[in-house]
Amino acid sequence: MSKSDQLSNFHEPEDIAVHEMEELIARSRAAQEQIANYTQEQVDGLIRAMVYAVAKEDRAEEIAQFTVEETELGNYTGKYLKIHRKTRATLFDIINDKSVGVIEELPERNIVKIAKPIGVIGALSPSTNPEATPVIKAISAIKGRNSIIVAPHPRAKLTNKKICDYMRDALERMGAPADLVIAIETPSMELTNELMRQCDRILATGGGPMVKAAYSSGTPALGVGVGNAVITVDDSANLEEAAEKIRVSKTLDLAASCSSDNSVLLFESIYDDMIAQLEREGGYVLDDVEKKKLEKTIWQDGRLNVNIVAQPAHKIAGMAGIELPEGKQFLIVPETGAGPDHLFSGEKMSVTMALYKVKDIEEAIALTNDIQRYQGQGHSCGIYSYNDDNIMRYAEATRTSRVMVNQPQAASNSGNLWNGMRQTFSLGCGSWGGNATNNNITWRDLINETWVSKPLTVTKAIPDDEELFGADVMAKFED
Repeated sequence: MSKSDQLSNFHEPEDIAVHEMEELIARSRAAQEQIANYTQEQVDGLIRAMVYAVAKEDRAEEIAQFTVEETELGNYTGKYLKIHRKTRATLFDIINDKSVGVIEELPERNIVKIAKPIGVIGALSPSTNPEATPVIKAISAIKGRNSIIVAPHPRAKLTNKKICDYMRDALERMGAPADLVIAIETPSMELTNELMRQCDRILATGGGPMVKAAYSSGTPALGVGVGNAVITVDDSANLEEAAEKIRVSKTLDLAASCSSDNSVLLFESIYDDMIAQLEREGGYVLDDVEKKKLEKTIWQDGRLNVNIVAQPAHKIAGMAGIELPEGKQFLIVPETGAGPDHLFSGEKMSVTMALYKVKDIEEAIALTNDIQRYQGQGHSCGIYSYNDDNIMRYAEATRTSRVMVNQPQAASNSGNLWNGMRQTFSLGCGSWGGNATNNNITWRDLINETWVSKPLTVTKAIPDDEELFGADVMAKFED
């Protein structure tokens, strides 16, 4: 029976999706079984080839341009950096990791851990980072000897197919099955839901509803929380350095990243000087009238206007009827509060940031928590400071998985060459963000581990009560 004959027996979109996904899963599982016993050298050869196939100069240029043209989000420079540099950095970050056989030994507990593949990974790829996300997720999956099926946002389906096709060709050149990487070529909600239902583990990056759907699918899922990065600049900061790095983070790929600086909190003692530095870096501070115009443009009918996402500052200003001086790259909106009555305190997915004045680190902590209680709790914060006491008080008191110190947030919290964070585009947000992990998610999250336990050389002995419980505790129970 031909495929068209088979599909004619199905009358509902859900039925068709079930059948189509069963076929994709079968292909993916067959490919995964062929590499289940690959050596470390073989696995690492595959991921080297996959990254080279998309990151070499001519391909990176082609993919960057194609992505911008298809999605109309972000800019060529940002896309090029992600596909040319970020994929290389991710490969460099994991290439020497041991992911086959015994991957960890704990001699003090006489335990060794053995890595084993999960099977078929179902990956969701967003429209805002569709150039590098499939690559990073694919090499993380195959590093663990899994296969992967990538479900793109419809706005980036052609970009996703192009990238996956290049990786498939690379796999075949290395003697491995192309179906280790499969792209969903005609994405639909029904097909994506079936992927999440039928795969062995979900790696979900995308909007909140899609991540919630992943958690509700019945399949173990690794999801991410909402981004709404808050950055503090204290009175010990190098203001020139801080302003430059805030501009880099705010304008990278026109703020397509959920890690872009959404709110910046300035100590009152450096407030005016820091604004001057931000203006030198291309920031434009809105007045009250302009603020009202911009608010009506960014939010429409209570929702973020998709037409402003990852667009140039001059385009957004034009839509709002604001005359933007030449050379201005990002919009600065003075704000005082947080929550639904102060929309600029939320995530804006644009080259727009809210600006606050705070008295000291305690007020900065309280306001950061207020802002992220509204949106973005658990994701990321940043601080520009050379006061270690302020840095640690900020880190200890904010409900966040990452605190980036003196670094451009959007280019740093997912890993970069200047820090030790794991390279990824999937940032767990812990219980604060409704996630199961705080990790920068990588291959280690996409394997099963078998723990082998042998008897200790010397059996442990439970100490006497006074040593175990302590005299102070025991005294509380004396009559």
